[in-house]
This record gives sequence, structure tokens and C-alpha cells, in this order.
Amino acid sequence: MSMVNLLAADVGGTTTRLGLFEKTPSRPKLVASREFTTLDFTDLPSMIAEFLRVESLTDVSIASACVGVAGPVRGDIATLTNIPWRVDGPEVARAFGLSQVRLLNDLEAMAYAVPVLDASEVHVLQQGEPADTGNIAVIAAGTGLGEALLHHVDGRYVAVATEAGHADFAARTEREIAVLRYLVGRHGRAQVEDVVSGRGLLHIHRVVHTADSGEPLVCAAGIDLDAADAPALISTAALERRCPGCVETLDLLVDAYGAEAGNLALRAIATGGVFVGGGIAPKILSALRSGSFISAFRAKAPFESMLAAMPVKVITNSGAGLLGAANFCSRT
Repeated sequence: MSMVNLLAADVGGTTTRLGLFEKTPSRPKLVASREFTTLDFTDLPSMIAEFLRVESLTDVSIASACVGVAGPVRGDIATLTNIPWRVDGPEVARAFGLSQVRLLNDLEAMAYAVPVLDASEVHVLQQGEPADTGNIAVIAAGTGLGEALLHHVDGRYVAVATEAGHADFAARTEREIAVLRYLVGRHGRAQVEDVVSGRGLLHIHRVVHTADSGEPLVCAAGIDLDAADAPALISTAALERRCPGCVETLDLLVDAYGAEAGNLALRAIATGGVFVGGGIAPKILSALRSGSFISAFRAKAPFESMLAAMPVKVITNSGAGLLGAANFCSRT
């Protein structure tokens, strides 16, 4: 039997992953993959061409392709939310002689990885008691915040995309209300993504490092919020406890992240589990394990016991979005 090759892409606001997979009866087998800085390229076809060139795959036959995109998908076109990029499925197909290129929202793509993840590719925050055919929820904070659902239909899971990261942020504490006021004053409204994301860390940091009088407070870690890696620097300073304000900043993000994961779990009735993906979670795993994430996740009276029974797992495979796109590709 000849090898069937699948091209997959996970297009993010910061990083894009490309991969070639071999179709198998179970989980697609990775042949080659590479990461690129998204804005180093003007469009996806030029990035794919570079991937095939550097991996010496220009002569490889590709049966089909699937692209996960960090933004809404309408038909065969997707526009990224946080950068000025547009992905045109038919254009990509023509450029590489493919019969079809399927486009998915990036969290929809990540959701399709969940059914084929190994135990070694997740970290359990809450064991729970999963229902075999229960709904699954996926939430992932990185450059932005994405959320998706997996419904069990006719013996297999079908992913449903959302733009729930752009829904209104629901503040629960006085400190979160302060963040809410700051965001409304600056942007006119507060999205969940404005709090639970890399950008959210910057917003929270500004609020925490401002006195009641409005005077700025010194960040003990000396972080420049205009630096490209400022969110990572804040997290590191917090985990190393080098700045009390940074510690509070990360604590606020973890609490808000847990609360929003719980909101999604309620909306989905995610008795099959909640999976936390994205770039931030694996880097702050020790903070997520501290207990405040799960406390905020469960604090939804009168449904604490239902939420306590839902498994909650962090996806530690950084290529989950790429794997999910390939898995979807192999099923269609």
C-alpha cells in the first residue's frame, strides 16, 4: 500500500507550525515538522514552500491538507484575529496542486487532537470521573484565548469552533473588578482574552503596579512592558518570586483562567473532560498545580460536585494543534 501524505498547519498570531504526516488507521504519524515566526512571511503559500524546501519535501506527493487558523473561518477563507494575515484555502490548493485544503479554527483543530493524545502528552490537574461519551471542552491561552467543544456524535467526536475568547470578561473579586475598570476605560469593554492571555498579563501587571492614587509602582523585576517577551518575563519573575506585584499578576491570571475554564465546562457540560492547551499553560504548570486554578474552576454553586467530577488536564504536547489538523485531515 502506498503512503498517503497529509499536510497540516497550525497558524498562530506569533508562531506557525507546519507538518507532513503519514495517514495511519489510528493516529497520523509525523514525518517532518518545523516552526516559523508567522510575520516573517507575507502569506501561507510562501511559508509552505519554504517548509517543503528546507525539509527536502518538494517532490513528495501530498494527498490533502488541513490548516488551523487563529481566527474565524468563513467558508474557504480565514482571517487571523491578532495579525493582518488572511488564509485562502483554494489559493493554497492551487499553489501546491492539492484537490482541497480544509480550514479550521485553531482551537477546533486542537480539539481534534484530544481523542488521540497519549497519557504522556497531558498533565492531570483533576482526575475526575470521565463519562465515556461525554462532551469535552478545550481552552487555550497564548497570544489570545481560544475555546472549542467536542461533541460525541455517532461514535466519534466532532469539534465545534467558538469565538468565546472575545466574550465579556466576568469579574468575580475586587481585584478583578479593578482590572475590568481599567480595560473598560482603555478599550470600551473587557474581553476574556484581555485578561486570560499573554496580553492579559500585561494588562493585569499595569493594574497591579498602579497605586490607588494613580501613581505607578515600581516593578521589582524591572520588566519593560514594551518588550516583545514581556509576558514571559512577568511569568518567570512571578514563578521565581522576584517581584510581589508579578506574583499577584500571575495569581490573578491563574484564577481568571480557572474561572473561565469552569464557565466553559458548564456551557459544554463537559463530563468527558476539560483540556487546557496553548503556549502559556505548560510554562506556568507549577502555578496551575497550586490549587487556585481548580478552586476557581469548581466555584460555581450549585454545580461544584459536577465540576469536581470533570477531568481537567493540561496538554503538554506543543504540537497538539498540528496533530489535530492532521487527524481531521485523515478522517475526511
